[in-house]
Amino acid sequence: MTFPDIVPALQATLPKLRGRLVANQSLAELTWFRVGGPAQVLFMPDSEDDLAYFLSGLSPETPAQVIGLGSNLIVRDGGVPGVTIRLGRGFNEITVDGARVHAGAAVPDVKVARAAADAAIAGLSFFRGVPGAVGGALRMNAGAYGGETKDVLVYANAVTREGDFLTFTNAEMGFSYRHSGVADDVIFTSALFAGSPGDRATIAAEMDKITEAREATQPIKSRTGGSTFKNLPGHKAWQLIDAAGCRGLTVGGAQVSELHCNFLINRGDATAHDIETLGETVRERVKAQSGVTLEWEIKRIGVAAEAAR
Repeated sequence: MTFPDIVPALQATLPKLRGRLVANQSLAELTWFRVGGPAQVLFMPDSEDDLAYFLSGLSPETPAQVIGLGSNLIVRDGGVPGVTIRLGRGFNEITVDGARVHAGAAVPDVKVARAAADAAIAGLSFFRGVPGAVGGALRMNAGAYGGETKDVLVYANAVTREGDFLTFTNAEMGFSYRHSGVADDVIFTSALFAGSPGDRATIAAEMDKITEAREATQPIKSRTGGSTFKNLPGHKAWQLIDAAGCRGLTVGGAQVSELHCNFLINRGDATAHDIETLGETVRERVKAQSGVTLEWEIKRIGVAAEAAR
């Protein structure tokens, strides 16, 4: 499956662009599941200014969306039409000032936790258990092991679909469980997090405990996408899935993890269709067994292979 090459037209429209534009770039290797089709165009901006310039000159009719580390993402087999934006080197700076950590949107959450620990900043250790980058944490109020992004965010910087710069305070983010109220087409570029002075040894021990817990309870060495479904009020998703008899369930090359049944894994030859179908099968069985409708936490983008033909 390939899309029409629109890179030359974009380059002609945006002659001052410094970032990379690649036509029909496979996205499978950019996701933890290692599945999915190509991006019609993959754009890797050089900087926040470069991103804003690109967006300001992009036709409103051309779809555009951003991806991060691909840890919580299914790219469908037919690929992603329009422009897929991936923030990289221009967005991976991290600095510490007192008990505050400023991080670019491409910085892995674990590096935020480590930077805080090295500076004896308490309150950010939970990021050690979040398998993604800062941009995704802002978008979905990521959290783990008793902490959430909303607990520590001071403000987030962003660029709009029109190329304008915005700053959102914590209150303006509209945070709720695994959700931000900021418009979907806004792209976060960096954030400031605040912790509190702490004891370096105590913080290091806390992070070690989180690492041990993840390794013992999650299939972190498998091709997976993190927690598949949200926990609903009064319910743990994994318990509902287990009670519905879905632990170990397979569809094609995809399987519900035996270790933690709110994780789906690619056993090696799964397609995106296999993984998404397995997730929908789990939802159907849980609904039938408990009456509860699970909500996807993993983001799914692109078109099915059949729709792309």
